[in-house]
Order: sequence, then C-alpha cells, then structure tokens
Amino acid sequence: MEDALVGVRIVDFSWGAAGPYATMQLALMGAEVIRIETVLHPDLMRVNIDPVTRLPLDPELSLLNQVANLNKLGVRLNLNKPEAVELARGLIRISDVVVESYRPGVMANLGLSYPEIKEIRPDIIMLSTSAAGSTGPEAHSLGLAPLFAALGGLGDMTGYLDGPPTEIRFTIDFMCAITNAFALLAALNHRRRTGQGQFIDISSREEISCLIGDSLMDYTMNGRVQSRSGNRDDIMAPHNCYRCKGQDKWLSIAVSSEREWQAFSQAIGYPEWVKAERFSDVYGRWENQDELDRLVEHWTLNHTTYEAMEVLQKAGVAAFPSLNAEEFFTDSHTNARELFQVVEHPKRGACVLLSPMYKLSASPARITHYAPLLGEHNRYVFHELLGVSLDEIPRLEKEEVIY
Repeated sequence: MEDALVGVRIVDFSWGAAGPYATMQLALMGAEVIRIETVLHPDLMRVNIDPVTRLPLDPELSLLNQVANLNKLGVRLNLNKPEAVELARGLIRISDVVVESYRPGVMANLGLSYPEIKEIRPDIIMLSTSAAGSTGPEAHSLGLAPLFAALGGLGDMTGYLDGPPTEIRFTIDFMCAITNAFALLAALNHRRRTGQGQFIDISSREEISCLIGDSLMDYTMNGRVQSRSGNRDDIMAPHNCYRCKGQDKWLSIAVSSEREWQAFSQAIGYPEWVKAERFSDVYGRWENQDELDRLVEHWTLNHTTYEAMEVLQKAGVAAFPSLNAEEFFTDSHTNARELFQVVEHPKRGACVLLSPMYKLSASPARITHYAPLLGEHNRYVFHELLGVSLDEIPRLEKEEVIY
C-alpha cells in the first residue's frame, strides 16, 4: 500500500497550530513537508516554560511541537536575509504547495506573495491562513484561538443556559487546521484534474462561523439569535450529559426518534413515569426537559458510566461516557482504534501522541517520524534538494542565513 500523497512536496512557513497542524495531516498521508523555522523567532508551539521556576526550557522538549509537526522535515532560514529568501524561492520552485500563517502583507514584503511565487511555479497552490483573511477592514488584525471563537460566534453559543459564554481556547486552532487541510486536499485534487494551482485565502474567524451555519441561517431567515443551551438539542429529548455512580462520572445520552424513546424506556425497566402524557411525544418530552432530565438522572445515578452505556447501546440508543484523560487511555474503543502511539524523540524520549483519527483502507495515514529538531534536515534540503555545496553551507550558517 502506498501513502495517498506520496510525491507531493509542501513548503511550510506557518507557525502556531492552524497552519502546522493542517500540513501535518498531509504529512501523515505521505506528503513531504519542509518546515521553515529560525532560532530568532521560535514557534509558539516550541515555547516551553518550567511550571515551577517559570523559566524557559529547551524548545526541543516542547510536547506541543510534537502534537503539530510530526512527519515533517525541519530547516532553519532567517528570512530577514536576502539569501535566505532566495533559498526559499528555490524550494518553492520544486514544490507543489506553500502554506503560511503570517500577518497579511508579510509574504509580499519578502517577495513571496502568490503572484510572485506563481511566476516561479505556475501551478503552485498557496494557502494563507490568518485571523480575518487578507482583505477587508480588519485584515491586519492579530488573533489567537479565543478571539476566533468569539468573533466567529461559537463562543457566545457555547455554555450552559444560566452561565456565561465559554472561552474556547487552543482547540479552536485545531478546528481551523482541519478545515485548512481539507482545503489543501481539494486544491490538490483540482490541480490533478485541471493542472491549475490556486490561492486559498482563509480567515480563521470565518472558519469557525462555518461551524454554526444553521444558526446564521436561522437569524438570516427568521431573525432568531441562537444562544447557549448547554448539552441540549433543538429537537431531541432526552439529550444531555447525566451523572452516574462514582466521583464526577457522566454519561451522554441522545434519543433521536420515537423508536429510540421506546427502546430507551424498555432498557431502563419501563418505569411508571415514561407512560406520563407529557412524555408521550417528541414535543412533549422537549417541552418538559427539566423534569425529564431529573428522572433520567435518577436512573443513571444507580449505574456506572459503562454499565449504563452497555444497557443503552445494546437497545440501540446513543450513549457514551464523558471520559477524563486517564479513561481515554484505558477505554476499550480508543485502544481498539489504536488512537495513541508511542513516538521516540531524541531529546524527550518516549512521547504518547494521538495517531491519525481517520483510517484509510488503501493508503493508511501513519506516524513515521517525530517533529523535527531545529534545522535537523538542513543538509538534505539545501544540499540534496537545492544543490548548495557542502562547503557553502557553513558560510551560510556563519552569516546567519541558515539560522
């Protein structure tokens, strides 16, 4: 079996998570991703602080860097130097994709805007990911994950009925990254069919807005502003996370149809309250959710999460425990799916990391290499790919071009 993207080369100028985690998805599928870094401005994912002394640690020890940059090659380039930019142009000439996540305008200032790199490689695909996109009155605004969630609308809609909006942090960048990866795959497919490259200009806040399209349409068509509803659904009931036996143990349950309601009722022993008129149809159950949730939780509290899950799943009702970190490692399903993999790193040693969460039958995505050390592949990239002589590389390092 061959990797799906073998033969595809990507020059990765991005930093943080929204760009790097996207290119990592393609690296897991076999693309050769060359990550551009410099010691002058360490990537946010390399920032590593001692929790006790609050002093910076070796950036090579950062676990977050392992999370976002597996399977990549790593080189150092100080793009403040014209010779470094020329080396970058050389890489672009022999590559298929360029990804960057600088503030809009930075790549143009370097002479690496899309029109300029298209002259180097006419069929190049370029993805630029930024807070608000490269055009519009807020194009030059900076942003991090919590701002994307807030400005994209998801933050205000996330939380409990009687609570404040939720500040959604780092996971937002990973949501954006998966969208970016999908856009790159679509662009590669388009180029395979047409021979045409393209420029993909992505706004992270708009990527988050795409997750709440139904709510935006509800406002556009009906004037309704969706807000926080906890774990509840607009139609389904019961639909919540219920306490179970034990300390801080919870089970998610979702009943989506009348057939599932009857199966649920039978699975929990068909207690007298399920026969009440107010619970006799979908709308009645939804209208009386407060009482319904209390009654359902009276049953779940008498069972462990896995006991209740097995009873309900056997009856055809969607139910699964809300797992803590330890339970993710011991859960039979995540183990059967081989969700975690031990990756050996030359400085950190063994790291337990997430494997690709998708399974491709003919070309399985896989982890083959730890996230690169700073400049680990300088010789391969600059000498073997670009033809820089081995005598020239020390000069470029001394003059802080390869730096």
